[in-house]
Amino acid sequence: MIIEGTALRWFLGVGLTILLFAMPIRPDRALAAGEAKPFAFLYVSLAGDPHYAQAKGYTGLVLRDRKSPIEGAKAAIRESRVIGRSIGVKFTFAHVELETAGNAADAVAGLLAQKPAKAVLLDLPLAPFRAVVRRFSDRDDVIFFNIRHRDDVLRQSQCATSLFHALPSNRMLTDAMAQYLKSRGWSRVLVLARETQEDQNLADRFTASAKKFGLTIADRRAFVLGNDPRERDKNNIALLTGGARYDVVFLADGEGEFGRYVPFATYRPRPVVGTDGLVASAWHWTWERYGAPQLNQRFDRRASRRMAAQDWAAWVAVRAVVEAVARSASTDVATIKQTLTDDKFAIDLYKGLAGSFRPWDHQLRQPILLHTYNAVIARAPIEGYLHKDNILDSLGIDISESVCRLDKRTP
Repeated sequence: MIIEGTALRWFLGVGLTILLFAMPIRPDRALAAGEAKPFAFLYVSLAGDPHYAQAKGYTGLVLRDRKSPIEGAKAAIRESRVIGRSIGVKFTFAHVELETAGNAADAVAGLLAQKPAKAVLLDLPLAPFRAVVRRFSDRDDVIFFNIRHRDDVLRQSQCATSLFHALPSNRMLTDAMAQYLKSRGWSRVLVLARETQEDQNLADRFTASAKKFGLTIADRRAFVLGNDPRERDKNNIALLTGGARYDVVFLADGEGEFGRYVPFATYRPRPVVGTDGLVASAWHWTWERYGAPQLNQRFDRRASRRMAAQDWAAWVAVRAVVEAVARSASTDVATIKQTLTDDKFAIDLYKGLAGSFRPWDHQLRQPILLHTYNAVIARAPIEGYLHKDNILDSLGIDISESVCRLDKRTP
């Protein structure tokens, strides 16, 4: 079921917004008055996480300055107090920083044994993240949320019944971009990718998206950093983008050191998309519809910065659980999981279409925003694209392609 957002929130205060967010609870299903049941959220991160270290260019310029998305989770907890009081549930939130990544699974197991939490937001590097998920892969007494990693493999061969994904996958992002390029008639794409596994994987995902939506890969070329004249065909942008016929350049450069120079420097005057130029994300601070300005402003007031995609993922993970507790009138984890993957479950994402979790891989269905640095240009799915079941399933790996079938797995 697809629910279009409403401009009504523009005229509502935070309190009324929260009340409208929750599905009305029937008296026969509400938790008994006076029985304020506890429901604990746990946020797990790593001390000194390199993911949040400033990435600098060779001259010392800061190219990337990521911030911990914990403020997004805290914002959702604050917004959920009214719902909690109305249904007799006290939502609590705790943050634990692991000292080392090597024993993450043991550390999380110890934390849950000492202070049981029912929903855990994992903000860890990929290796310890995987270790924790493997340890608790089939546990039915705790829900883990991925608010950081876009790797498709986590939704495919490494999926787990206990793991839900709030952040969109790489394939969802590249599908959104491919839809937009096709809608603009930019059908021939030159792919530039750095020679790292992460960027090559992103280029692979875009190649799959291009095939899915009828784009042509004019060529795929690798680039390297530096001024070595022996590799100028890999580090000179004009040479790198010459000798091919294309309508647009797709760039895969997670670090941004090379990619920031590509727009306006290609051999042919063509737009640049991917990790620079036009970018696909879960959220952007310039999104101005469906109540997004209020969410951005509330976050900015509390965090003193703009809301980013990971902040939004942490926010929506908490809100999804709160909504499931309200709808099911239960704090039982197994019941909440079942509610999250129910066909009738829907959550307002402030992006115009209601979100829900795919039962086969636990990925949150959601629109994708296509934006420049300071403006959202489009929202995918792009108008005109259809799907037999849910239009949001036109983005990402659909059930017919998926090797993960959690809907058919028994704990």
